[in-house]
Amino acid sequence: MMEMNSQDYDTGISSEVFTVKSRIKLLDIFNLILERKATAVLDLFNGLIGDGIIEKESSIIIIGSYFTGTAIAKYLAINHFNDITIVDIYPHLEGLIDSKIGNPIELQEFDESGDFKFNEEKKFKNIKFSSDLSLIKNVDIVIDTTGLGGINESQSQSINSNVFLIEDPIAEDNDSLLKNKNNIYHRVDLVNSNRKYVLKTKGLNTKTSGTMTFTIDVLRQSMNRILATEGVLYCSSEMTFFEEIIFKQKDLDKFFSLIESSAIKVSTILPFDCDDVIRDFIDEIYSEILIR
Repeated sequence: MMEMNSQDYDTGISSEVFTVKSRIKLLDIFNLILERKATAVLDLFNGLIGDGIIEKESSIIIIGSYFTGTAIAKYLAINHFNDITIVDIYPHLEGLIDSKIGNPIELQEFDESGDFKFNEEKKFKNIKFSSDLSLIKNVDIVIDTTGLGGINESQSQSINSNVFLIEDPIAEDNDSLLKNKNNIYHRVDLVNSNRKYVLKTKGLNTKTSGTMTFTIDVLRQSMNRILATEGVLYCSSEMTFFEEIIFKQKDLDKFFSLIESSAIKVSTILPFDCDDVIRDFIDEIYSEILIR
């Protein structure tokens, strides 16, 4: 692991022990994972445009805003898809649109400290939001990111679209209960659409493909590797149970504040760059589009 200069760490409980903080924030891990998902969708749509199947003016409904739906909407918006609506039964999640969640990496840059900075001049006012599920019935493109416990069979049958894409909530077939609970392939069959696709994300042997699941596993596996490094006393993460904050407390501002913290902090007698470890595990995550 790469050693660091003195400005990258602080002394800990004594002058012999140092505290190293990752420059990568929790927010950055979310967005780097979301980049893989949203880019796979964008590549699919660009290909469909090239084949004359859709166009930039095609109407797009994204069912579910947490977090994949928001990221896909933002990546499509900055690539000049002009008719995008996110539909979600939780009205307060409209606040994700103008947040940093899902902001395209290409609109960010590293500052001198290595932090991601979003170009605040670029907003997403062209992304509409609604809690009206009837909007999914007749539209050019429907993207379903609701996963386990998402839209039901009757709602799936009501969808009429040229293109339908659904996110598979299962990453690997390593949990029989979750595999049996997953009904997205049945939902695909019920949809009335000319072309059907599945977004599949995997790479860390996680049970589900949720961005939160991947983030937790990136942290867990990173800390395991860091703990195995000679000279490390312990390490910790600022991770908490964010879903309770978002869906029970409905406090997005609290969530946005918490995810600005360093992803990992390490107590060690020999400082090193723990960002390299985090990136190694993020790099193992990949998304692909399956034709149904």
